[in-house]
Amino acid sequence: MRITAFLNYKFVIFVEKSVLNKRKIINDPVYGFITISSDLLFDLVEHPYFQRLRRIKQLGLADVVYPGALHTRFHHALGAMHLMSLALKSLQEKGHLIWEPELEAAQAAILLHDLGHGPFSHVLESVLMPGVAHESITLVMMKDLNRQMNGRLDMAIQMFEGTYPRKFFHQMISSQLDMDRMDYLKRDSFYTGVVEGSIGADRLIKMLDLSGDQLVVEEKGLLSIENFLHARRLMYWQVYLHKTLLSAQAMLTQVLYRARELSAAGEELFATPDFSRFLKNRFSLADFERQDDLLSSFNGLDDNDVWASIKGWVKHSDPVLSTLSRMILGRNLFKIIFLDTPPSEEILNPLRRQLEEAGLTEKEQEYFLVTGETANWAYEKDHDPIRVKMKDGNLLDIATASDIPTIDALTKIVRKYYVCWGKNVSLRG
Repeated sequence: MRITAFLNYKFVIFVEKSVLNKRKIINDPVYGFITISSDLLFDLVEHPYFQRLRRIKQLGLADVVYPGALHTRFHHALGAMHLMSLALKSLQEKGHLIWEPELEAAQAAILLHDLGHGPFSHVLESVLMPGVAHESITLVMMKDLNRQMNGRLDMAIQMFEGTYPRKFFHQMISSQLDMDRMDYLKRDSFYTGVVEGSIGADRLIKMLDLSGDQLVVEEKGLLSIENFLHARRLMYWQVYLHKTLLSAQAMLTQVLYRARELSAAGEELFATPDFSRFLKNRFSLADFERQDDLLSSFNGLDDNDVWASIKGWVKHSDPVLSTLSRMILGRNLFKIIFLDTPPSEEILNPLRRQLEEAGLTEKEQEYFLVTGETANWAYEKDHDPIRVKMKDGNLLDIATASDIPTIDALTKIVRKYYVCWGKNVSLRG
């Protein structure tokens, strides 16, 4: 009897311990300690769908410019969850009623908001799955998780979609002042070392409030919002739209276009099974809903599949694929220039002649001469504006409430055009 009692006691201790082990504390270099505060959040973090984000870099190829930019979507998602927790607790302290299930659901929604990103985040989205936005794949994956977890994500999915009755939750997940943007600006600034992009996330969060069912900012938070918008604009020019990064992204895109073209022609390319499936086929969003195993194949894709394949393609017999692969692996990047207007034939023709003189056919030149455009505006005044609650209770748009004229200037779209090309390329040397 004593032994049985002892075994039962040990069993109770073990069960209790396993439950307690789901309350984790993670040491984050940006915020310090991040708490995983519930069983559901722990189970989501442990799920293979979320663990895949460890193998997808947040800034894609940005480390070709900023060597420290090696952080992942996994880091970012945890950081956004942490900020969501802080923001909701701040709103609770201001007297707003937020139920514990809502607190958990909002953290789950922001934790999972990037599940649908493919390798290198935005860079290859248009190549691997043209016409299928990563947000749509995210929702498919969230619904599949919800099925696996017997409906525990019902509320989180409603918040993510914007169908939950309390609309401010969706604003905190996806808006011009959401937890996603707050974390990626602060985190990307930290890892790139671009200090101009750093924001005071703690103070921003403390300045958030609710007016009716709308997320607003207290008037005393005006300066923090102004700094936030300026930081966003600077990060776009200095990091996200850096000319060297754009060149590297163009090259990676051309590599994948060539690989897909060869695969479509029946060429067998070295690739992992899941990556090979996406190279050979074009999938629509409906395919993800119809083919049970397609989601599993997508979850098998990460940056490593692409890099491993590119390393293999260096020795491929196709000169375009092998040359592009060798160049990007060796950081022998395309030359790039910015223009104020779309590139004219007067600019493009001399570049075509350079490539022709290097022995490239007209078809091959398409892979070594790329044009594109970028757009940067820190604040979309006409789309989901940031509202400031003035001391008299009135709500004003940030551009109206601010006495700094540059805020209004931040609403203007600045477009730049670029041309990048392979300089001194030799396919048959």
